[in-house]
Amino acid sequence: MKQQMKLSDNTHETSIDYKKELNPSQLDAVTSTEGPLLIIAGAGSGKTRTLTYRVAYLVEKGVSPQSILLLTFTRKASQEMLNRATQLLDSRCAGVSGGTFHSFANTVLRTYAKEIGFGHDFSIIDRSDTESLINMIRKDSGYASKNRSFPRKQTLANIFSRTVNKVLSIEDVVSHDYPHFSNNMEAIIEINKDYANQKRINNLLDYDDLLIYLHLLLKNHLDIREKLTSLYSYIMVDEYQDTNPVQAEIVYFLAGTKKNIMIVGDDSQSIYSFRGADFMNIMRFPKVFPSTRIIKLEENYRSVQPILDLTNKIIENAETKYSKKLFTNLHGGTMPIIIRTEDEYAQSGIIVKKIKRLNEKGIPLNEIAVLFRAGFHSFGLEIELTKNNISFIKMGGFKFMDSAHIKDVIAHLKAFASQVDRISWYRILMLLNKIGPAAARKIFASVSKKGWDAGLSDIKLKGEAAEGIMKLKGLFTKMELLSGSVSDMGETIIEYYIPILKKMYDDHPKRGKQLEHLVTIMERYTVLGEFFTDMALEPPNTVKDDSFSMNSSDNDRLVLSTVHSAKGLEWNTVFVIWTLDGRFPSVHALNKEKELEEELRLMYVAATRAKENLFFIYPGNVYDRSSNSFLCNPSCFLDVLPDNILERDYE
Repeated sequence: MKQQMKLSDNTHETSIDYKKELNPSQLDAVTSTEGPLLIIAGAGSGKTRTLTYRVAYLVEKGVSPQSILLLTFTRKASQEMLNRATQLLDSRCAGVSGGTFHSFANTVLRTYAKEIGFGHDFSIIDRSDTESLINMIRKDSGYASKNRSFPRKQTLANIFSRTVNKVLSIEDVVSHDYPHFSNNMEAIIEINKDYANQKRINNLLDYDDLLIYLHLLLKNHLDIREKLTSLYSYIMVDEYQDTNPVQAEIVYFLAGTKKNIMIVGDDSQSIYSFRGADFMNIMRFPKVFPSTRIIKLEENYRSVQPILDLTNKIIENAETKYSKKLFTNLHGGTMPIIIRTEDEYAQSGIIVKKIKRLNEKGIPLNEIAVLFRAGFHSFGLEIELTKNNISFIKMGGFKFMDSAHIKDVIAHLKAFASQVDRISWYRILMLLNKIGPAAARKIFASVSKKGWDAGLSDIKLKGEAAEGIMKLKGLFTKMELLSGSVSDMGETIIEYYIPILKKMYDDHPKRGKQLEHLVTIMERYTVLGEFFTDMALEPPNTVKDDSFSMNSSDNDRLVLSTVHSAKGLEWNTVFVIWTLDGRFPSVHALNKEKELEEELRLMYVAATRAKENLFFIYPGNVYDRSSNSFLCNPSCFLDVLPDNILERDYE
């Protein structure tokens, strides 16, 4: 093991003037390099800046870039930090190991795949492929045909994923979240076993497996753990409040004996328990690492003080928290307002009126956002915006890689690359006329045994089915003659697929454009396996209307977004709608302490997105079917705030 390196505390020997560039708390976080460090980074407090400067500081102090590991929740975040550090210092910063937990797990597992019983060329299946494989097992088992109320593929996938991310048994998850399926417990457990077995047989890992097997590798193979802990002398983890129990233990193992680990996060912005995130990870950190220093970043660079006065007061009411008080040197700003309207129609009307007024005052539409607790809350508003010719974009559309036509093309690539990829083969075969599940099963059995050439040739079919198989064989023959270029293969598949696309979709011209863009993405790759891995781990974001973009910037559109999708973003003006008790917080959370606490943090996240103007709006008389009652009170999170912090208005 390498001897622990001690870095000098002074900053005058560096080319960057850290004291000038950072506030005192940020400077402390950047230059405190030894031992465990917990940075509580309040909203808008320069978290990314702090991480960026710390990377530069470590490198400038002589730490090998390869011995620094930066773990984030998106590849974009780590790339942004390392690019900024490179511009700040020099190209050495580009050598820092940065990426998501999943991409880091993928890299490690490729090296040590044999230790977990997989081949190094394992394939990663995304959520859609996971559901497809579960559905095949579900149908083969016969449970679904015997019981109409048996859980669907999406529900089974949710159950299996939740057991992993929350480290619970299937019995616990079903009993707590799906009690109406308790009678199917044995069958659900059996399907989960079959699912795990099929993945191993076919050399497949899903997203959750990447973390599970990395965790097992670190836990059970001390020699491998020691190699990794000696390789990475300094570890930084972003958004630690969003880690699940497995990720937290991975971080613990990686910290090794040196424990030069800095985690950055904000307990007040922990809002992803539905994904398995455990809010208590960030609260427990000082106990897990007893010598932890805690540094709070409280100077806010985003919002005016009246908004911060309100958000500070909101989060004061959290039961479990690291106390902090955000402040700013930004001047001006008006007090946030809560507006009660007669009904939902009036709520939409007042928002439209205010947006027009703000726009006339020079605030562009893309600097205005309307946030809501759940996606359906904006439906009425969307109608009013359309009537008033106000362009808008709704955050959190369909994922590009989840679009059926995109998955069809990639399934052809995967089937060509592997004769035993059952999911992909079933998908492409059932696109052909007169071929259903039974025929697909028979054809796949032949292909998996003999390869695609002989396997397709030996199948005896008639009419349109035989014609379709001959065309598919012709496609693969063409692909075999190509030089191996991923984009060339993609273009060849699309040429074959376009007639299928035209038959299946009325909007085939729009989908055709998206397929063209898929080819431009493929042009970046020379190795097919790398393309599959990136598309599974870090797929492009979303398809919006007729355009596709890796980083969409809609400069002339109002933004509509759920609060979850808005985290990390900011706007000049924010409207938070349906701030009605029973809607935000939801009626289901009102009597559940943990859920109510997370809803409080969700309101805090919504409010801290605003720079200058913040409006809360709610309709005053709404019938709720689930509770058979009328909802008429403002959100309990806002109703308790004093009048000198939140102005009340009635429309």
